[in-house]
Amino acid sequence: MLPSSSPTVITFEAMGTVVSLRLADTVAGERRLREALATAERVFDRWNERFSLYSPSSEISLVASGHIRLTDASDELRSCYALALEWRDRTGGVFTPHRADGVIDLSGVVKALAINQAGAALSSSGLGSWSINAGGDVLVRGLPRADADWVTSIVNPLDRQDVLASVPMRGARSAVATSGSAERGEHIWTPGAEASPFRQVSVFAADIVTADVLATSIVAGGEATLSQSTADYPIDVLAVLRDGQLLATPGLRQVSH
Repeated sequence: MLPSSSPTVITFEAMGTVVSLRLADTVAGERRLREALATAERVFDRWNERFSLYSPSSEISLVASGHIRLTDASDELRSCYALALEWRDRTGGVFTPHRADGVIDLSGVVKALAINQAGAALSSSGLGSWSINAGGDVLVRGLPRADADWVTSIVNPLDRQDVLASVPMRGARSAVATSGSAERGEHIWTPGAEASPFRQVSVFAADIVTADVLATSIVAGGEATLSQSTADYPIDVLAVLRDGQLLATPGLRQVSH
């Protein structure tokens, strides 16, 4: 997923992926840009330090190992877990914060929450127009230019040089998340479910958490979850079936090119 270019681009590594900030405030000055980078990196680092199961010293790993009881965990961890459980209920159990071995895994909401918090920090610092891309999950605010929208391009999972659609982003499409097996293999599962009919699913929504959770859920739950999600939420979806065929919601067909 490749958001459109903007005057200033800053990249750094976090959460095992590359985060790209695109800042449209060309008059912000070098000091403000350095501060924006530092602020965003701190946000992602803090979330990763607490919620990475790859780090044995993270709080979520200590909960998983039994060194900390869930009831004694931080308010932030318990709030994040409660949010994941809420989405489990909303999706009829398709989205889950539990691995097959019972370990609590909050990665399904953590990256989106980090993106959201980093964006809020950028706005609070006085930067009114920005795009955050964390491993293909994108959140935007403002406009890159007075006469243009931010645009996100959805890449074909069968041919990374091919763009399936370029979608202007604002309002109800301020966020987009893509999930599937193209980059990381079969890493999404639902207990008792068959293999997903989708190779890739991109969900556009007003907020990044909804986009991220529903992209994962649709891959896991298949066409039934796609139908239910589009009925329940004001989202747009572009889904790539295993054979390469595309499914797109009407709103997306009207604005993409």
